[in-house]
Amino acid sequence: MKPGDCLKVCGFVAVVTCLVGVPSEAQRWTGGEDVTEFNVPYDGRFTFVRLAFTPLELGQGGWGRRRGRRQLGWDHDWPIAETNLNKILNEITDVRPYLEGSNILMADDPELFKYPLAYVSEPGYWTVSEAEAEALRNYLLKGGFLIFDDFAGAYQWANFEQKMLTVLPDARLMRLDSSHQIFHSFFDVDSLTQRHPYYDVMAEYWGVFEDNDSSKRLMVIVNYNNDIGDLWEYSDTGWYPIPLSNEAYKLGINYVVYSMTH
Repeated sequence: MKPGDCLKVCGFVAVVTCLVGVPSEAQRWTGGEDVTEFNVPYDGRFTFVRLAFTPLELGQGGWGRRRGRRQLGWDHDWPIAETNLNKILNEITDVRPYLEGSNILMADDPELFKYPLAYVSEPGYWTVSEAEAEALRNYLLKGGFLIFDDFAGAYQWANFEQKMLTVLPDARLMRLDSSHQIFHSFFDVDSLTQRHPYYDVMAEYWGVFEDNDSSKRLMVIVNYNNDIGDLWEYSDTGWYPIPLSNEAYKLGINYVVYSMTH
């Protein structure tokens, strides 16, 4: 079986269900607000990192409460999304990720430089301090890779673009098509015609390249008008069609493999 074939079988979501299971006790929310207590120590394995930030214009209330905890945007789909992705990654690739947990870091935490990839949810409400912008700039220029996900609409794009230019003032956001190698780093994703899982808009994929040169390393992948984290989180529930979940896993795995090989 070729690598991509395992996502073509009709029973894939059933496979996901038995693989993802229930989050470990170490990852469950305990009712407090300091989720960094669940961070895991660095041991050389690929560890999923999510960036935390103070959400724009939401104050301390965030998006209300879900599963007994306050939502702040950056924590949407945590920790089930990364738990599910890691288990699929472990099952079908040679990457052996840290399965017992994941990390949440601020952008200016020196620990970030130990990890090749970081994920940002809801960048439409992203804020970045001067210290965080400098740290992220150094992280990207030294080989780090950022995934931006779970945002839609012109207002959210405008905020994301402004903050991205705070991090990389000379950056040029370029729209990607399916020919770029990130869409072929493990699976061949030949079509980018996916739609947002619950808004009736076409997903778009944008990137920032080293030196703004599309022949060089891609440093940032932007999933605009999309929410692949939501699809990872609910892939074992039957809430979303199988093809949407399959494509979200393909993208996520490609992003991880690309970040570790470039």
